[in-house]
Order: sequence, then C-alpha cells, then structure tokens
Amino acid sequence: MRYPDLVRSYGQFCALAKSLDVVGDRWTLLIVRELLLRGPCRYTDLLNGVPGIATNLLADRLRDLERAGVTTRKEAPPPVATTLFHLTDRGRALDPVIRALGIWGSPMLANASDDDVFQTHWLKYPLEIRLADHEPDRPPATIQVRTGDEPLVIEIADGAVRTRLGTEDEPDAVVSGPHRLVLGLLAGRLTLSQARRGGLRFQGDDAVLGRVQPLATP
Repeated sequence: MRYPDLVRSYGQFCALAKSLDVVGDRWTLLIVRELLLRGPCRYTDLLNGVPGIATNLLADRLRDLERAGVTTRKEAPPPVATTLFHLTDRGRALDPVIRALGIWGSPMLANASDDDVFQTHWLKYPLEIRLADHEPDRPPATIQVRTGDEPLVIEIADGAVRTRLGTEDEPDAVVSGPHRLVLGLLAGRLTLSQARRGGLRFQGDDAVLGRVQPLATP
C-alpha cells in the first residue's frame, strides 16, 4: 500500500515519526476513539463525541484521516440516508494504541478538573481494561451503571467482561452516582462503603461487584 505524501511531516525515517505524521495532530486520536467505541458515525455524532472541537477543524481532520487511509465514508441507505464515517482495517489497528494511551493516562484522572466534560461511553475502555471475571464458573451476571449522559451495562460471562450502552431489565446490581465515584468503585480504588459516603447509590448483590473488581496486588 502506498501512503500519501503529507503536507505536515517530521521528515524522519522513523516509524513513530511516520505514525505521528498521520495521528499526531490535536483531536485526531479522539476522533479515532469515537469511531472505535461507537462504530460508524455521522458527522454530528463525532461533533458531539469530541466536545470542544470546531466544526471546520473536525472536517479537516476527517479529510486528513481519509487521505491517510485511516477512515472512509459511505452513504447509508434509507431510513438513515446520511454519510457515515467508518474506520478502515488500518484505522481499527489503532485500538491497542488507544488502549495503551488510556492506561498510561489513567493516573492523571485523579487531578482532572471537575469542569472536564464526561460522556458515559468513554467508560468502555477503562472498564474493559481494569475489570476481569474472577469467578468464570459462576452464571452470567450484569451490573447496571447509571452515570453521565447514558446508562451502561457491564456484562459478565464465561470469564469475560464486556460493556454496552443501554439498560438491563433485571440486573444483578445497580450502581448510580457521579462518574468519579462510579469509576473509583469499579476500579477498586474505593470500597463500597467509601463510595456510599461520597453519595454513590448501590442496589443488589455486592458479590457481583467483588467478582469483577481488580484483585489486590502485593
């Protein structure tokens, strides 16, 4: 595959530099994050999912990504009847990069401003990275999470933990409250009693919570 010549380039014979030529601009990896988390998106979906970006800058970044073979656009048939932006195979290959950067940056959340914007679907990566099914022989279970702009479900089954936006009719547990407390509890940085004192609400089987929380390390 021949890659396009880029106007902005470090001009270095280095794979890292060549990568940053494509995805090193501000906002670019956050656009990729949205497409990884949500799948094909409308332009307005991306504009809402990357709060703070100017509409003309989003258009510029999408053109750059398409030119580099990271994204493509397709016309969706009725009733959607709009342009959807998709990641190519090359774009989806950035998934482990995004996850690794999320792990690297997670300690910085402790000092993040209370004014920082939060959207529920951004929890997918930290939860799927941090949580594990420590009792894979037990029956499947679900945890309903209510925080941020949308409800989210944690599904635990066959030794795996997955998340999806939406609701569960009969969850085994329900966690509700500010996103800092919810993430702190699920990530094992807060005990249930500590989170409750901070204002978190919990209903259901707390054993399900313990089943997925990170195990203590020496």
